[in-house]
Amino acid sequence: MEQTDTTKRSRRGPGRMGGRAARQALRAAPLADDVRPVRAGMAGGTYNPFSEADMQRIHATALDALEQIGLADAPPSGVEILTGAGAILGDDGRIRFPRALVEDMLALAARDLTICARDPKHDLHLSGTKVHYGTAGAAVHIVDVEKREYRDSTVRDLYDAARIADTLDNVHFFQRPMVCRDITDNLEMDLNTVYACVRGTTKHVGTSFTEPSHMEPAFELIHLLAGGEEKWRERPFISGSICFVVPPMKFATEACQVMETCIRGGMPVLLLSAGQAGATAPAPLAGAIVQAVAECLAAVVYVNALAPGCPAIFGTWPFVSDLRTGAMSGGSGEQGLLTAGCAQMHRFYDLPGGAPAGIADAKLPDMQAGWEQGISNVMAGMAGLNMIYEAVGMHASLLGFCLESLILGDDMLGHCLRCVRGIEVTDDTLSLEVMRSVVLDGPGHYLGSEQTLGLMQTEYVYPSLGDRSTPKEWLEIGRPDLVAKAIARKREILDSYFPRHLPDEIDQAVRERFTIHLSRKAVGL
Repeated sequence: MEQTDTTKRSRRGPGRMGGRAARQALRAAPLADDVRPVRAGMAGGTYNPFSEADMQRIHATALDALEQIGLADAPPSGVEILTGAGAILGDDGRIRFPRALVEDMLALAARDLTICARDPKHDLHLSGTKVHYGTAGAAVHIVDVEKREYRDSTVRDLYDAARIADTLDNVHFFQRPMVCRDITDNLEMDLNTVYACVRGTTKHVGTSFTEPSHMEPAFELIHLLAGGEEKWRERPFISGSICFVVPPMKFATEACQVMETCIRGGMPVLLLSAGQAGATAPAPLAGAIVQAVAECLAAVVYVNALAPGCPAIFGTWPFVSDLRTGAMSGGSGEQGLLTAGCAQMHRFYDLPGGAPAGIADAKLPDMQAGWEQGISNVMAGMAGLNMIYEAVGMHASLLGFCLESLILGDDMLGHCLRCVRGIEVTDDTLSLEVMRSVVLDGPGHYLGSEQTLGLMQTEYVYPSLGDRSTPKEWLEIGRPDLVAKAIARKREILDSYFPRHLPDEIDQAVRERFTIHLSRKAVGL
């Protein structure tokens, strides 16, 4: 009986045993991953813009495009790989793909991937409708919120972004979001990009490489960071973002050569097709998706002819044009629809998929940025997209990256993930007995019920920086401003958080072999 009584008391929660202070302490304490209300890899898939018939028509049209139009400009090595598998090189130099070849290679393609991080707790399990949010992009500017201006992005900015992302629960991976414009040598820029990202976070890192000739020194650096080639191949914690195609329907010759080297070196690859609807892809949203699917199917043939079952992410990334100007519009409702439609096609093929969301056309983290980032991120998540890239921090249609927006975006993604999780319907959640107790025998409200107190932390998401005070409370605490709170949080992280993710001896070996533009002082050494 004593055990039963103790159990009952513990279920009552802090509201019955310690009052408001105890409840606040419970909310402040970190939760175990298995009881957190939101976390990486939750299943989406409840939002479906296409019917089954729609997806069949998109698939059939993409196969028609590959058979009848094909792709131009494959490198000689690619021509050999593709024709050796059964593709047809035409007199016009275009490679065409018979339907049977595409379907054979789809059968070989990797599924149920685990994309490794340096810390296994951040591994990404890509299957079905499991959802992961992260950064990405090649912004050439950093947004200086305090000065309300844009300046060239630097390697220090990239390192700062990586260590901020390392602290954010709802940013699940870190793909390079900006270009190190202070490094003029392209090889040094590629190598320092890898170093800055890996130095700043143990989450999975994504990056790109400028030229095929950069891959040998890049793998030398990566093997040093991993502790040897064997350890790297056991747990490849960096993926190559490969823009293998120049839409419409042309291979990017050098990028394909980079892709081949990445695959041979054991690196997972993102097969990225980034046409722009109305410019480099058809203006109808369905047509833009058809072209992206066709181009990515060509890449599926390419990589699986080279290395059957190699870890690859089906990266349909169609963007939107503002047809009044031709400029990209990443924050549009159409972008949200495109990304959700791509997610559904990834599920159609049962392939791990990635696409962009969360891009703001707004220049600063303001109300426009909020609606642009929130709408597309929640649509992508609810559509069950495995890898949601560019989800936080991106402004000015991918031209600017903002550290304050990265921090604020973590709150936003928490709410997006709660939408992804959906509503569980069980005997307990339907709550008939609780209703009976409260209405017939109790106080007439649910605020102090065991069910309410027991679900405070596991059913509901609370903002870290977002404000939910009353106007009176807000006035009393000094009328805090959301962006000012993000600035303060950024300064707190950057002044105090210098992660020691690389052993000193490895860092020293890297610095002896390569020109590293981040000083030892800049990384806290």
